[in-house]
Amino acid sequence: MANARPTKRRFLAPMSRPSLRGEGMTKQERFVIFASSLGTVFEFYDFFLYATLAPFFAFLFFPPGNDTAALLSAFATYAAGFLVRPAGALMFGRIGDVIGRKNTFLITIMVMGGATFLVGLLPTFETIGWAAPLLLVVLRLAQGLALGGEYGGAATYVAEHARPSYRGFSTSFLQTTATLGFFFALLVISICRISMDEQTFSAWGWRIPFLISLVLLVFSILIRLRLNETPIFQRMKEEGKGSKAPLTESFFRYPNNKYVLYALLGATAGQGVVWYTGQFYALFFLQITLRLDFTLAYGLIMVAVLIATPLFIFFGWLSDRIGRLKIILAGCLLAAATYFPLFKALTDYVNPDLVAFKAQQSVTVSSDASTCGFHIFVGPWSSFSDCDRAHDFVTRLGVSFTKEDTPGKPPALTIGTTRIEGFDAQRWQAAFDAAGYPSKADPAKVNWPMATLILVILVVYVTMVHGPIAAFLVELFPTKIRYTSMSLPYHIGNGWFGGMLPLLTTAIVATTGNIYDGLWYPIGVAVMTVVIGAIFLRETKDIDIATGSGVQISHRV
Repeated sequence: MANARPTKRRFLAPMSRPSLRGEGMTKQERFVIFASSLGTVFEFYDFFLYATLAPFFAFLFFPPGNDTAALLSAFATYAAGFLVRPAGALMFGRIGDVIGRKNTFLITIMVMGGATFLVGLLPTFETIGWAAPLLLVVLRLAQGLALGGEYGGAATYVAEHARPSYRGFSTSFLQTTATLGFFFALLVISICRISMDEQTFSAWGWRIPFLISLVLLVFSILIRLRLNETPIFQRMKEEGKGSKAPLTESFFRYPNNKYVLYALLGATAGQGVVWYTGQFYALFFLQITLRLDFTLAYGLIMVAVLIATPLFIFFGWLSDRIGRLKIILAGCLLAAATYFPLFKALTDYVNPDLVAFKAQQSVTVSSDASTCGFHIFVGPWSSFSDCDRAHDFVTRLGVSFTKEDTPGKPPALTIGTTRIEGFDAQRWQAAFDAAGYPSKADPAKVNWPMATLILVILVVYVTMVHGPIAAFLVELFPTKIRYTSMSLPYHIGNGWFGGMLPLLTTAIVATTGNIYDGLWYPIGVAVMTVVIGAIFLRETKDIDIATGSGVQISHRV
């Protein structure tokens, strides 16, 4: 077979390992890392602007009436950009394997920047009705397609320029880009919201972060135009060893299709959910569940990100010494084992009044369970019963509640000894207020050092699973199909397993009534990754990617 792998690994001669300061790297290697990473930071900035503003967009681009339904609609549109990322991986991956890495990720950055800029010009629901969310979905799909092609190209480009003993270290700089893009999105949004009043921000100020992307786009293109094609790809083309059908060879020929599946289930799926739990879900949990003011929530996340970001480089460097896989699986295992206590502790330290309220007041929502649904993809086709609205209302207060099935009867709320028949948002809110419900977290009562520590721990898990992943995926596949093969499992793992996380966790919490039950989703995926990765995947750090040799994978079942 054209894509068959050698039965033995090819190990490289011993080489000096990189220091954490990059000593020994050439000027060209540093420029490749800088140019690739800078452009990818801007792409992630563009992509994550929407995610950061999703709760705000719920009231701009979707009809009013049901707050959680609007939020789920915003998250569904947010998820659309992730769901299409594998399609972008296939489309641009094929182009990258046939035409070249450099030109492909020049295209992706132009698509991403253009779509983001147009979001800043998009009319709201109040102006053009349902055309607003439809156009927003189209732009999100364009962003998803572009990001689907960007990451694989950047990771492949950097790895194919790096010396073997520097590969984990070199690609780890690229791994910081998603987190740094998220950080800059938070920073720009915070500056805009702080520098203008709420009315002005709602009227037009929210557009500024999107419009800024045009400047970033021009700068990124100018930087990337100075790059050359990778030497490994150039040599392959000169020798006539390129693939004419990278999609077929990647996904329809054994054993490469097996490697793609194992990479997805045994590495990137767990990596994806840990990444989004440690940053996005933590941010939404602070704002929506714990009722912390957005400026303070943004500040906490940004501080945690700044503290932990150097660990991307550390774990990339460490993976050159001890291996990639064990670090990735250790991060998934630690996350799965500690998410519940960490998020419960976060509640204690951020909103102790909410904890006290829950301890003093038992909350029960009675309803006809047969009329309640599990709503994920919300849109014009969705309908909500009073049961749905009742659960949504209490969920958005950040209060766990006991569910009671009362067939044939309208919803009822019980707080302590007070019972209200029928769902009425105003009456239910008044009942919560009378029972001492804290509508906002009191900044004076927040334990800032401990809250920051917990968030740093969550981001440390992110750095463990994400720092070595690019080098690991690059080393799994031969040069002629590397861009295509590594991009698909990465973007299914991150785009589907990770990108669906805010949507699924919100729906799970609304359905079960427990504010922590959404964590079962990332925990379950992380455990799956640990099991499959430990059984079927093997270490890759000593693979010679220039010769196309690949990693041996266990055939145990």
